[in-house]
Amino acid sequence: MKLATKILWALGLGAIVGIGLNLAAPSFFTEADRFFFTPLGTIFLNLIKMLIVPLVFFSIVVGVANIGDPKALGRMGSKAMLFFLTTTAIAITIGIALAVIFQPGNKGQFDVQEASYEATEAPPVSETLLGIIPANPIDAMASGDMLQIIFFAIFIGLGISYLASKVDLVKRFMEQGNELMMFLVTLVMKFAPYGTFGLIASAVGKQGFDALQAMFWYMMVVLLALFIHFILIYGSALKVLAKRNPIEVVKAYLPAMTVAFSTSSSSATLPISMEVAQNKLNVPKGISSFVQPLGATINMDGTAIMQGVATIFIAQVYGVDLSFSQMLIVVMTAVLASIGTAAVPGAGMIMLAMVLESIGLPVEGIALIIGIDRLLDMTRTMVNCFGDLTCALYITESEKDKEKSALAE
Repeated sequence: MKLATKILWALGLGAIVGIGLNLAAPSFFTEADRFFFTPLGTIFLNLIKMLIVPLVFFSIVVGVANIGDPKALGRMGSKAMLFFLTTTAIAITIGIALAVIFQPGNKGQFDVQEASYEATEAPPVSETLLGIIPANPIDAMASGDMLQIIFFAIFIGLGISYLASKVDLVKRFMEQGNELMMFLVTLVMKFAPYGTFGLIASAVGKQGFDALQAMFWYMMVVLLALFIHFILIYGSALKVLAKRNPIEVVKAYLPAMTVAFSTSSSSATLPISMEVAQNKLNVPKGISSFVQPLGATINMDGTAIMQGVATIFIAQVYGVDLSFSQMLIVVMTAVLASIGTAAVPGAGMIMLAMVLESIGLPVEGIALIIGIDRLLDMTRTMVNCFGDLTCALYITESEKDKEKSALAE
């Protein structure tokens, strides 16, 4: 049986076991979760997290060293940023439009008296941008600050490229380190079906039917928006910009998507995502190593959709009619916040708090959706990771055109 098929079976079985135990034997589920499901999922997550920092560092250094040209790197970075920001704006617009049409906040009774939520303050955008340069690269690696790791790795890669034969030994060490990390990713993925089973059983079982019933319409609108964005926006980008068959890309990327779904973490999916992109979809290592880690940190299309739906949902629950100009403010705030909160833990909820504050809606409304956010987070992480891949494939195609025009000249 193929790995992707095993993971899909584990997903389905985990969901059935989790919800089944929650309904039939809640007390037994609690014990099973504590001693089996959660440890199983934690072992898998820790195995992946163990590889993230060295993999990102080695792969970016090797990728940048092989690209060599700082202009090419700047060009790819500009394309990636434009792609991510454009798709984020489209994503939140889709979310807002569907929430206005289906009105999930008007389809049930919600107790807003007891709702309370302590919003974490986001740092200014300038602070985030200045924070990209690490004062201590070792500390950045220890704390897993992805933007700082990316910056330092690019810096080292450019140095290796410039010094060329003088640092052959260093370059070879980086290449071998990258090969080793990719091998370890393949090894860890053998445990993926078991880890996925534990993570899904735990996540679904903890929610139960009551939470899912109360928020049914909100969940349906978010899932519909994610589906439309995945099929229409990414499908079109793959077909038109990357000149790839979307169905073939989805089939190849399925193992990474299932890991994204079960872990709810773009960073944790990164090792598998890059391995699939490079080995199955022929994305050059230089492009994959640069674009996908950047996307895992900055690209938040799935999160933007949640924010669009959640903002309109909370407005409807509190009986507030938002004007067209307020909805435009929501779009702009979410797009800017996706950069400003890129390196902040729990960025999704911080971004939502910023969006709600920008149009005067009560931040306490977040308490209504936070209960079932874990399940939706799984789906939107899958969409985010696929967006990173789509961008890498688009840049691969556009850089091909550059090479052709350079040869023609």
